[in-house]
Amino acid sequence: MLITSLVIFGTIGIFRRYIPLSSALIAFFRGLIGALSLFLITLFLKKEKWQRIGAKKFIGLVITGAFIGINWILLFEAFNFTTIAKATLCYYLQPTIVLLVAPFLLKEKLTLKKILCAIAALIGMILVSGVLRAGGTQTGDFKGVLLALGAACLYAAVIILNKKITDVNIYQKTTIQLFFAGVVLLPYLLITGDFKNLTMNANTVILLLIVCIIHTGLAYALYFGSMTALKAQTISLFSYIDPIVAMVVSAVILKEGITWEGIIGAVLIIGSAIVSEYERK
Repeated sequence: MLITSLVIFGTIGIFRRYIPLSSALIAFFRGLIGALSLFLITLFLKKEKWQRIGAKKFIGLVITGAFIGINWILLFEAFNFTTIAKATLCYYLQPTIVLLVAPFLLKEKLTLKKILCAIAALIGMILVSGVLRAGGTQTGDFKGVLLALGAACLYAAVIILNKKITDVNIYQKTTIQLFFAGVVLLPYLLITGDFKNLTMNANTVILLLIVCIIHTGLAYALYFGSMTALKAQTISLFSYIDPIVAMVVSAVILKEGITWEGIIGAVLIIGSAIVSEYERK
């Protein structure tokens, strides 16, 4: 279940490439339809019943949902400006961002090992971005990298805030967050007039439903369902299947080249995250 969900997550970039809608519209539909599909899947599987939650926790879920929606927009835009591999790898700096801010926000200890891992991940990001290459990186490419880093920062904020929202059924928490990830984008879409330019054919509808139902509802259900039988460390280590799949998709299916410095950067980013999370028992 875990591996399947991560492989699904790793392929979302290729589907976004072929959906001719704005990133905000895709994020809007993904939030609403994804929330509905996750709710129906968990209802069918008879997961834990929903519980009443206090106003403070509900507001926290709304805020994290908003962050998730904006995070999706930035990531989907990053796919438009740079390769799927680069965008996904820069996005996976989120554990490093959490690691660096955790001592200040969560009062977690920052060890020497974690500091070295953070430095290695940042060096890896520089190599992946291509800024050290002769002539630097192209303007569009660099914009894609910055968008992916922005998405990483927002998702890091979601991770930190989620640590403070405890004692809520994980399926209920995620369904509410996905729903508001879509809802909070509605005013923006009305202001920008994206709905007026909304045109869909059969291919667009099919690809959008795949992203909303398969990459969101089903993938989250599989991901969270695996947690009951696996240790947290196992889940953390296997999570890096996602960027590896994205790299393969980028190179094999979309024919997006990967340089040696990009490969070294990928090893540094993924390797440092794995080492920082690994604790010997």
